[in-house]
Amino acid sequence: MGKTIAEKIFDSHLVDNPSGDINVIRLDAVFCHEITTPVAINDLVARGKDRVFDPDKIKVVIDHVTPAKDSKTAMQGKILREWAKRNNIRDFFDIGRNGVCHAIFPEKGFVRPGYTLIMGDSHTCTHGAFGAFAAGVGTTDLEVGILKGVCAFHYPLTIKINISGQISEGVYAKDVILSIIGRLGVNGSTNKVIEFTGSVVNAMSMEARMTLCNMAVEAGATCGICKPDMTTVEYLWEFIKDEYATKEAALESFVKFSPDHDAIYDDVIEHDVSRLEPQVTFGYKPDHVKPVRDMEGIKVDQVYIGSCTNGRIEDLRVAADVLNGEKISDFVRGILSPATPKVYNQALEEGILKTFMDAGFCVTNPTCGACLGMSNGVLAEGEICASTTNRNFNGRMGKGGMVHLMSPATAAATAITGYITNSRLYKRQEMQGGAK
Repeated sequence: MGKTIAEKIFDSHLVDNPSGDINVIRLDAVFCHEITTPVAINDLVARGKDRVFDPDKIKVVIDHVTPAKDSKTAMQGKILREWAKRNNIRDFFDIGRNGVCHAIFPEKGFVRPGYTLIMGDSHTCTHGAFGAFAAGVGTTDLEVGILKGVCAFHYPLTIKINISGQISEGVYAKDVILSIIGRLGVNGSTNKVIEFTGSVVNAMSMEARMTLCNMAVEAGATCGICKPDMTTVEYLWEFIKDEYATKEAALESFVKFSPDHDAIYDDVIEHDVSRLEPQVTFGYKPDHVKPVRDMEGIKVDQVYIGSCTNGRIEDLRVAADVLNGEKISDFVRGILSPATPKVYNQALEEGILKTFMDAGFCVTNPTCGACLGMSNGVLAEGEICASTTNRNFNGRMGKGGMVHLMSPATAAATAITGYITNSRLYKRQEMQGGAK
């Protein structure tokens, strides 16, 4: 019987099978940030277990409130810094070197095909774009991972989503994943893995694949995953070039984590995006999704471009293309937060930051702060934000605030008009309709 990507990874990392379908798997990496990890650290210290299973396999960043905004967030950073120092964790990214966790860790080459990794963050599923099993976990599992380098999971059931068709110009990975979440519902893949496949995924960049996998959790998935291919190799090549004689040799090694042709799936869904148009959320759930044209004219107070979903250089280039030579509405606050220092520098060198600033955007340091209403763009009660982030829960970006999720192109166009608007990059086809 053939196996899915997740099954192959689990079987190659199995440590124990204590009961039923509970599997204890070996971890290749444990990622940490200053919001969820200090709780685990303090508990381990209180139990007399202030140690880590392997300091080289633990990667740490301060990324949510950076720089600290008050004494509490300053203490969270202090706990993380002192813990990293005590345990000789070299890959610690503090203020000035830090970025959004799910952007900076792949950028540093810390994720490889076939890897298993956890983090105390629900959007850890982003890293599945590399053909890895990556899952967000709670405090207890995080503690065990830090201490022992293992984690327990149910044996993975996988939903295969075959994304086919020809994407219209001006439609992006964010629109594709929003349409999928709208189709599945927020509980449509609970406790399962979503394997994204098909011609559309094959043609996507690594950045676009990360956007897909990032929001798999919004449909309830434990992990989103893509099979590794030459696009994966090209992205990782600077980090793996000393391990393989050629890129073809690297690909040959990685393709063992591709699904078998006779793999058994919990469900197989065909998702044709040929007639897909730009999407946007309404209401307070990520599966509340409509075409942008159905929401046009809704006034917004703030536009936020950034996050682990859409804060990479590819995203900023698209938004800058829309903003070039334009000014944002007088009644809109525009905020740009490049996801990492590397992205910031690239945007600076390419003139992208100037385009944003000339348009009237405030450009900030890399941070996750606005996405969950902690810093860097918190909404007041009754305010509306057009955002490239991943979650539109009630109060997500501030108590009483409303968030509409959309692509960077749509967000940039919305900033210009002050109302939810399709970007000029979108070339409307003769016949429009939702993905089938």
